[in-house]
Amino acid sequence: MNTQTFLEEAGKLERLLYCVAWSMLSNTDDCADAVQEALARAWARRGRVEAAYFRPWLMRIVINECHTIGRKRRRVVLVDEVEQPAPALEPPDDRLKQALCAVPEKLKVPLLLHYLEGFSVAEVAQILRIPQGTVKSRLHHARNRLRVEWEAMKE
Repeated sequence: MNTQTFLEEAGKLERLLYCVAWSMLSNTDDCADAVQEALARAWARRGRVEAAYFRPWLMRIVINECHTIGRKRRRVVLVDEVEQPAPALEPPDDRLKQALCAVPEKLKVPLLLHYLEGFSVAEVAQILRIPQGTVKSRLHHARNRLRVEWEAMKE
């Protein structure tokens, strides 16, 4: 993949990468770090991927970075992070945000990738490195969990 193609494709995916990082980390600084580190890693290895596979490949790098940052965050909790105000990126309906927060990460990530970002089941499976049947199962469970949480908030 040449430099120009990399820059164009990465620019198109920047918002998506941040949204996926946000769904996993829920911290603006950590999200920015994950996206920046993923782009740096992808840039260093840009010659190893074909343009057709760039989108899922880059998404996988971001997800791996989020897992790394999450592991580091569990070891250290800073007082400043605990006292920070709510982040600027919030769903328009606070109940939706609460319902989404109640869905476990392993169900939430496929849900966001498939329904909000438009990835196919096959692409989500490739990104998360799980079988397509597992993606379908997680989507089913995520929809059910979200429905239960939404109904509980209506009451």
